[in-house]
Amino acid sequence: MTTIPAPAPSRMQTRVAMPLSNHKPKPYTGPSREELIAMRKQFTNPAVFTLYKDPLLIVEGHMQWLFDETGRRYLDFLAGIVTVGCGHCHPKITARIHEQADTLQHATTIYLHPNLVLLAKKLASKMPKGLDVTYFVNSGTEANDLAISMARLKTGNSDVIAVRNAYHGNSPNAQGLTSLSTWKFPLGGGGAVHHALNPDPYRSPFKGTPEEISTQSANDIRDLIRYSTPGKVAAFIMEPIQGAGGITHGAKNYLKEAYAIVREHGGLCIADEVQTGFGRTGEHYWGFQNFDVVPDFVTMAKSLGNGAPIAAVTTRMEIAQSLTQRIHFNTFGGNPMSTAAALGVLDVIDEDNLQANSKAMGARVKSGLEKLKASHRLIGDVRGMGLMLGLEIVSDRGTKAPGKTETAEVLEATRELGLLIGKGGLDGNILRIQPPMCITAEDVDFALDVFDQAFSAVEKKG
Repeated sequence: MTTIPAPAPSRMQTRVAMPLSNHKPKPYTGPSREELIAMRKQFTNPAVFTLYKDPLLIVEGHMQWLFDETGRRYLDFLAGIVTVGCGHCHPKITARIHEQADTLQHATTIYLHPNLVLLAKKLASKMPKGLDVTYFVNSGTEANDLAISMARLKTGNSDVIAVRNAYHGNSPNAQGLTSLSTWKFPLGGGGAVHHALNPDPYRSPFKGTPEEISTQSANDIRDLIRYSTPGKVAAFIMEPIQGAGGITHGAKNYLKEAYAIVREHGGLCIADEVQTGFGRTGEHYWGFQNFDVVPDFVTMAKSLGNGAPIAAVTTRMEIAQSLTQRIHFNTFGGNPMSTAAALGVLDVIDEDNLQANSKAMGARVKSGLEKLKASHRLIGDVRGMGLMLGLEIVSDRGTKAPGKTETAEVLEATRELGLLIGKGGLDGNILRIQPPMCITAEDVDFALDVFDQAFSAVEKKG
């Protein structure tokens, strides 16, 4: 076994000390970083990429903390790309998984199993009245694919409206819904999908207040239907707050006006809650509730399993009936172990008051970022809700030119200081701040100090 080298000392130091943790990671005895990098290059598809210039080896997690092979601790402000909502290896959730693993690891839906039904019932209790029928799958991509299929079957229409800057998955069909060229292969999938203008006020071609921009953006849907479809549509799909696209959203009136236009033309409305669901936006359990609308479908994944592979589509019974025209089956959808994890997740969100914590800690983070914006020229925009926040980095505030290089440098600097975040947007110039919902005020203060130090260092270089 290759000896693991000690971590290089950080060139920068934070003013605020990293909060203490009583978790002691186990000694790492696996392959070295160098061996893993070599094996990865040889045996994994080259499309599988790492985030940092110097790949980070993560071997253990505990709540909001991650540990590398040397035992160094990092504050996770990306939550496994918005997946570990309750925290890494949450003891209540892992206990459910362990118990189920010792009892029954797999059973398909051709048999009865309590977890599937109990989870479907529990999800119905979290939804607006009428949204109470759920089909379980394995990923957000599958969930969005299935919702589109059901919408087309129910309405008899084919055309679908999505929104520019959206990310709805990476299968051939879901790529048709996705509207980021960086994520789309030239495969021609998705069928008749049209992309409406994004209501994000920061980069909208429209002028006016955020509300006026949202109305103009909603009207673009009407024009799309008029000019690009037979006059009827199957569905409109949108993330209440876009994730991979850069934490963008319109004013409160956008979804209400968009849904009305789509329904006027025979379509059903899909809320992609893969990233915004389960209390992350703070004020509400679901992202769409921030905009006073009720969709016809809710798709979900990621935080539903806190890392276990599970996703779902919840809709109304009369819509769900459309899928009974033929046989439809998913081998792992509703797997006992994944549903055990999800049942644990729903209990923990309530028992640990994670939605309320998202609201309080999100407000603390956002307020701190707004203050940093006043003193750091690279920050063009601060946006989001709860613990779904984004920083748009620009090289020039006047022109709003995307600060691609600067974003990469800030990302590296925050990692060096012990904070892990993400990035997104078509130009890769948005820093994504979407931590586990269990973070504390001390964590927030440490993260804000890291951001301040990182921006200062990058701006000094420029």
